[in-house]
Amino acid sequence: MEDERLFGFGLMRLPLKDENNQKSINQDLLNEMVDYYIQQGFNYFDTSYAYHEEKSEEAFRKAVVERYPRESYHIADKIPTWLLQKEEDNEKFFNIMLERNGVDYLDYLLIHNINENWGKLAEKTKSFEFLQKMKKEGKVRFVGFSFHDTPELLEKVLEKHHEDVDFVQLELNYLDWEDPQLQAKKCHEIAQNYNLPIIVMEPLKGGGLVNLSSEVTEELEKINPNASQASWALRFAASQDNVFMVLSGMNSMEQLKDNCNTFKNFKKLSQEEETALTKTVDKIRKNMAVPCSYCNYCVEHCPEEIPIPTYFNLLNNRKQTSGEMTDFYYTIKSGESTPASECIECGECIDYCTQKINIPEMLKLVVETFEK
Repeated sequence: MEDERLFGFGLMRLPLKDENNQKSINQDLLNEMVDYYIQQGFNYFDTSYAYHEEKSEEAFRKAVVERYPRESYHIADKIPTWLLQKEEDNEKFFNIMLERNGVDYLDYLLIHNINENWGKLAEKTKSFEFLQKMKKEGKVRFVGFSFHDTPELLEKVLEKHHEDVDFVQLELNYLDWEDPQLQAKKCHEIAQNYNLPIIVMEPLKGGGLVNLSSEVTEELEKINPNASQASWALRFAASQDNVFMVLSGMNSMEQLKDNCNTFKNFKKLSQEEETALTKTVDKIRKNMAVPCSYCNYCVEHCPEEIPIPTYFNLLNNRKQTSGEMTDFYYTIKSGESTPASECIECGECIDYCTQKINIPEMLKLVVETFEK
C-alpha cells in the first residue's frame, strides 16, 4: 500500500447550505477545503454511492476531478451492498460510480458495510469475485471492504476472503477499543492476524468524541491544554499497528485545519497519553444511562429475543457522546434482530438481571432515543 500521509478526507459529512437537506452541499466551501487539504500534502478522498443521498461523488468530481490532474489524488468508493439483487448489479453500480466521480478507474474499491445481512448479499451476488475482476482489468488498484459488526463475523469473512482483499476498513476509536459490544481492539487484532493494512473510519465516533465536558477530559488537558479533543482521537487511531489511513469527515475549515495540523506534526501516543485516555474512557462510562454489565442473561430468557445489552450499550454511548453513529448502529442491529419497540413487558428479564435494572422501562428509553 502507498503512503498517503495517514490522513484521509471523508466525504460523508460535507458542509451544507441547509442542515436539513443532505443534498445541499456547499460546493464553494468544499472546494476551498479541498484546496487547503491538498496544499498541505494530503491526497486521499473517501466517498460512497450513498453519501449525502447520492450527491457526494458528484461533489467530489466538481471539487477535485475537474480541478486537479488525475495522478495527484486517490479516490476510494463503495459499492452499495444493500442494493445488490443479482451478480450483474456489481458492475451496474460500479459504472454509475465511475460516471459520478468523473474518473475511468478507482484507486480503492470497497464493498460497503459487510455485516450479517449485507454480507450474505455480497456472497450471493459474488461481490468479492467482482472486486478481483475489476483489479485484473486495471479499473481498480486496491480492493477491500468496510465492516461494522462483531469480531466473530470479521474472522469468518477474512478466513474465506483474506486473499481476495488488499485492506479492511474498520471503525476504530478509543471509546470503542475495549467496549464489550463493539470490540474494536479485537477486530483490529483479527485484521493484524491476516496482515491486512487497516483504514480507520469513525475515529471521532461520529463527532461524539469532540464535544466532551472538561470534567471528562481533564486528564488530557493536564498533558496538553492546547490539544483539541479531535486530535487526541485521531492520534489514538493512527498510533495503532497496521493502520495506514485515518479518515475524518469535516464540514468546516476550522475542523480541516486542526486535523491537518495533527497529521503534519503527527506523533504516536506516549504511554502517559495512553493512560490519560484510559482514564477519560473510565469517566465517560461512569456516567452511563444504564448500568448494564452486558452479561446477556436477560437475552437468554427474553421470549422476543431482543438483544437487550446491545441496545443498552448503544444508549450509553449515545448519551455520552451524542454521536450519530450510534443511531446508525441501532438501525442495523434492529434490522437484523428484534427492535426494542417489540418488548411485550413480560418482566422475565428482570429476574435474571445481575444489576436489577427495570429492563422494560429502559427499553422504552431506547425506543424514544432511536426509533424516532
